[in-house]
Amino acid sequence: MSTKASNTQSNPATESTVQLDVLGDECARTILVATSSGPKTAKELTDRTDSSSATVYRRINNLLEGDLLAECVRFEDDGSHTTAYEATVEQVRVRIDDEGIDVALSVTDE
Repeated sequence: MSTKASNTQSNPATESTVQLDVLGDECARTILVATSSGPKTAKELTDRTDSSSATVYRRINNLLEGDLLAECVRFEDDGSHTTAYEATVEQVRVRIDDEGIDVALSVTDE
């Protein structure tokens, strides 16, 4: 079992745009919710979202690009292993002012 510590990270404008864009997608949000309780494989996420595997992989890539998801290796009881994905964020705060839009993430650290 991993322990998680939280810290807040503010992001440059272009990364903020990527994060807001990906969070606007229902499939991506479903993936974040599913992976917040622990690593899930792309197959598990495809089943959870009722989307095609191609769509799920595109959303996974978008979430990885936005630093909202991390790739990890999950070891099975039989000794095999597979790639899985886990949410890296617990909270997203958006600040809008005359300087623009800023996204601050409360991220989880292993």
